[in-house]
Amino acid sequence: MSRLSDALASGRFVVTAELNPPKGTDLTALFEKTEGLRGVVDAFNLTDSHRSQMSMSPLAVARLLVERGIDPILQMTCRDRNRIALQGDLLGAYALGVTNLLCMTGDHPVGGDHPDASPVFDLGAVELLKAISSLVSGSDIAGNELMGSPDLLAGAVVNPGAPDMDAEVRRMVEKIEAGAAFFQTQAVYDAAVFERFIERVRQYQVSIIAGHIMLKSAAMARRFNDDLPGVEVPEEIVAELNRAEGRKKEGGEIAARVIREIRPMCQGVHIMAIGWESEIPSVLSAAGITESARSGA
Repeated sequence: MSRLSDALASGRFVVTAELNPPKGTDLTALFEKTEGLRGVVDAFNLTDSHRSQMSMSPLAVARLLVERGIDPILQMTCRDRNRIALQGDLLGAYALGVTNLLCMTGDHPVGGDHPDASPVFDLGAVELLKAISSLVSGSDIAGNELMGSPDLLAGAVVNPGAPDMDAEVRRMVEKIEAGAAFFQTQAVYDAAVFERFIERVRQYQVSIIAGHIMLKSAAMARRFNDDLPGVEVPEEIVAELNRAEGRKKEGGEIAARVIREIRPMCQGVHIMAIGWESEIPSVLSAAGITESARSGA
């Protein structure tokens, strides 16, 4: 079992973090971040050309982390590959010791650094989850029997603040029925909004890992409010950021407070630090998430 699957199975509070593979071949900074969080973070998401910005294959980086004894979560998007390539990569990931997956439809290339690239989107996130379930059961999605089947832990994403919550819950249920074992959420800043979402989905008894993007400025918070559907940074937090003298200090305090408030409602937290990964241990400590607290001791 991976560290992530073991933590989810045991009921221990899970901590994941997100890293972007480099646009190039130098992995020094990424390895330094993972080593600095060894034993603090259970698993690291490796994005798949995040926001359609071309970068190193996350599968290659995931294998290198496995070799270093660090648990990766391989993000797989449907943007660039058809069902043949996606299934081949899933089998390849298992052969390389990469078993944690996060399934996403992905952003359209038009917003990335290769806007003329041809999008694929042969499958969507639900269909990708079904493909994983099929492979685990011993056949591809065309019904052809496999010579050995993979053991994979598949997750998906959900937005607790989605404008149409009924549609978001229906989509989440489709993902559960397709095989999603856990969910990472869009960034959460309002505990009351998150609580209303949890009340809607508690009955499905699936692990929810709440997302949080560390805020670096009031301008960043306002951009989220303007540009990220379903993400709303409360005005009092924007005001705090406006008054802040130290950006890292204030961003860390806000993250710790939000995580402390939502922790009783979920099974883990997914921290997107965007360059502030060194702050994650202090944020967790301030949120009361110590190793003993995580284990329930």
